[in-house]
Amino acid sequence: MKLSLAIVAFALAIPSATYAQDSTAVSKGEYPNTFSSGSANVSPFTNQSKRFNDWSISAGVGVPLLQSADLTSIKNGNGKNLFGYSAYVSIDKAITHAFGINLQYDRGETRQGWFNTKDSAPDASAVGARTQYDAISILGDINFSNLLRRVDNHSPYRWALHGYAGVGTIAYRAYQKDGSNRQTLMTEVKPFQLGSMFFQAGTGLKFKVNRRIDIEGRLMYVVTGDDEFDGGGDAYSAINKRSEQVSDNFFNATLGVSLKLGKHESHLMWHDPLQEIYYKLDVLANKNQDIEVCKKGDADNDGVCDDWDRQLDTPAGARVDGAGVALDTDLDGVIDLYDKCVTVPGPVENNGCPVATTGPVVETETKLEGIEFDLNSDRILPSNTPILNNAVNYINSSNGSYNVIGATDTRGTDAYNQKLSERRANNVKNYLIKNGVQTGKLQAIGKGEKDLKYPECEPATKCPEWKNRANRRVYFEAK
Repeated sequence: MKLSLAIVAFALAIPSATYAQDSTAVSKGEYPNTFSSGSANVSPFTNQSKRFNDWSISAGVGVPLLQSADLTSIKNGNGKNLFGYSAYVSIDKAITHAFGINLQYDRGETRQGWFNTKDSAPDASAVGARTQYDAISILGDINFSNLLRRVDNHSPYRWALHGYAGVGTIAYRAYQKDGSNRQTLMTEVKPFQLGSMFFQAGTGLKFKVNRRIDIEGRLMYVVTGDDEFDGGGDAYSAINKRSEQVSDNFFNATLGVSLKLGKHESHLMWHDPLQEIYYKLDVLANKNQDIEVCKKGDADNDGVCDDWDRQLDTPAGARVDGAGVALDTDLDGVIDLYDKCVTVPGPVENNGCPVATTGPVVETETKLEGIEFDLNSDRILPSNTPILNNAVNYINSSNGSYNVIGATDTRGTDAYNQKLSERRANNVKNYLIKNGVQTGKLQAIGKGEKDLKYPECEPATKCPEWKNRANRRVYFEAK
């Protein structure tokens, strides 16, 4: 029965150890479904998606002490404490960050009784024994530090408490030496037999030296399930009648080293998912705290924070652009709030309307607007398309003809600025013609830097950028 259980446990453990991995996935933007466990951030479970190493090899040496038996390693009667030796090698597979499976081989020798069998018997009644054993077992490995680690613990993760438990098969040869100083083989058990099953459990404390090496101290308790393991002879011998226990058990204290295998930087058993999640949340929280809107307020109440407002004294009620500058649609120097002819340029003295013999032009008579350009560019910006389309409709509905006048700011030479202003004017003219305006109604004129909307911007360094931008323009003038 014991052997059958071991076979079943082994059969269940091997597939789990082979295919279990920790992985990360790249979301394909698909809607969560039953196969994605409620998360769209999934992908096929493959070796390519692994982020962590999950295999390691461990080895160690130690001291076994027979504790629960008729002959013990701990001071027995008038005897003394006797120390044996042990060694182990294991192949370790991490299933998750908190659980793994180890296939382990143990070899050692316990020493028990009143004296060491290498020595002579102190008297005729003294009995000494030793037991050589070999064992193979499957151990479950629980990483308690990952299970119990506080989410607000941001200290370096270098120590880990592990718990182990598992079953296996043990083979041993138990020898006894009495007062006659003769050493006799009392019991021999072969491996993989019905009576060779055993159980062991314990704890270990690991220290991460680097990404490849861990060292670990373990204390395991081995339950042999056999009353003859201590060398006392058959179950009804005089020695084995001294106590009622039916299983000889021993402690095994070891010190070992683990070599972590794989190409990744970290091992799965040293990864704390909660720490990773909370770290990312902290980063996001810190970024949110760094963003402060309107540190300096909005002194002119134009809806644009003073942090990036280029005109801090906008008159109340004036419409502004994204930079907080009062709108001047026709670029005549009179903001729309005070301009009686919002879309037609005119002098300040005439409230922004052109001077004509028939009287000032009112806004209902025209819908022409001007546009601005980027520095050193004659490209028509997409934001200006509605203004130019409005000009197309107006010019087509009027009987007059118009000058398309290009201008620049004061950066660059006179000759360069003259050519740049001509290109700007011609680009606007060509746009209007392409969209249906008759060629004869338009004339492109470049005035270079001689037609500044803000003459005080000579040189350009004397003015803020929004005034220089206003100088880089194309506007319309009736002939």
